[in-house]
Amino acid sequence: METRAAMEPGPRILAPAARPASVDIVIPVLNEERALPGCVRTLARFLEGGFPLPWRITIVDNGSTDATWPVATALAGRFERVYARRIDIRGRGAALRTAWRDSPADIVAYMDVDLSTDLDALFPLVAAVASGHSEIAVGTRLAPGARTRRSLRREVVSRAYNALLRYGFGAAFSDAQCGFKAARADVVRPLMNKIEDDAWFFDTELLLLAEHNGLRVHEVPVDWIEDIDSRVRVVRTAIDDLKGLARVAWSMSMGRARVEVTRSEPTPRHPDAIVARPRAVTLAKFMSFAAIGVVSVVLYSLIYLPLREFWSPATANLGALVLTGILNTEANRRWTFGRRTAMRLRAAALFLANYVLTTMAVLAVPPGAGRPAEVAAVVATYCLLIMIRFTALDRWVFSRSRN
Repeated sequence: METRAAMEPGPRILAPAARPASVDIVIPVLNEERALPGCVRTLARFLEGGFPLPWRITIVDNGSTDATWPVATALAGRFERVYARRIDIRGRGAALRTAWRDSPADIVAYMDVDLSTDLDALFPLVAAVASGHSEIAVGTRLAPGARTRRSLRREVVSRAYNALLRYGFGAAFSDAQCGFKAARADVVRPLMNKIEDDAWFFDTELLLLAEHNGLRVHEVPVDWIEDIDSRVRVVRTAIDDLKGLARVAWSMSMGRARVEVTRSEPTPRHPDAIVARPRAVTLAKFMSFAAIGVVSVVLYSLIYLPLREFWSPATANLGALVLTGILNTEANRRWTFGRRTAMRLRAAALFLANYVLTTMAVLAVPPGAGRPAEVAAVVATYCLLIMIRFTALDRWVFSRSRN
């Protein structure tokens, strides 16, 4: 819901005709009638004290049932550059998506209403984007130079979660969930169409999609103190995040996470601002690779056993591998690695190596062990070689140089 105050004096509510500003700092709130006034007063006083860029503050009430909305409109009426907006959908992600899509500013940012992050980090955060050095900037509580005070449980959960992002998705950022971020509006808006989460996972999804699509994410170490009145349910949020990670990994592995980003030039661009290629997402690729591998193993068994009735183990293995190998390679080319072409000589060399090793395994099975044992030997060898095969396909057979 968007409204605008009448001509008589009163609260100024967000409207499409509002004068554009360079930086729009969004504060998403849900039932924060007590914390909101202090937050806005502190932030406005800080910005008025010498923030060097034109700015505005946008309060987004996302489904409050207390007096948050009347408080927000009162603050919008009191402060010249404070605006208020209300949506019916709950969730920080929904609030940010709505505000960032409609903001007239060149740079959109947000911070949590509890002001856990020290405001001295705000200008370094925005400056990284305004200078063109990066397209997204985030505060981090886990990088060298950051100072954090929070409970042991929250510390352990946060570090484990971010380690999963680094080692599972190849993420370059160290802290996905810090409520302190800024981005170029023209670049971040296309990502909004791909982000599905309306709640706390929004931040992670934004950053994973940004790196996946070749955008550079800059980190600013921050001083951060945990709010003891925080509304975040750590365990429940962690479970929801794991579900979100599985969904994003699947979307990436299926090629649905690519976004065509058109960049205008409202600010200078640093020569290193754009990563040349989308980042490899190891977990997403490997999930797809493993799923295709399981189907290939079943198909191999269904082909090998009938062929074994007429052919020798080596010949039956060759026939089964040729049929399953063609389908496996094409499926991985299309869905796992998203390449247009494969280097055929390299693919043939990889197939030959696979055939030699699996044939050695099947010939090593004692004659009286039975055909299921032969299949098991081939499958076991395939599993032992799985990471080598995965890396060879990614870095060698489906080399990006041929795209």
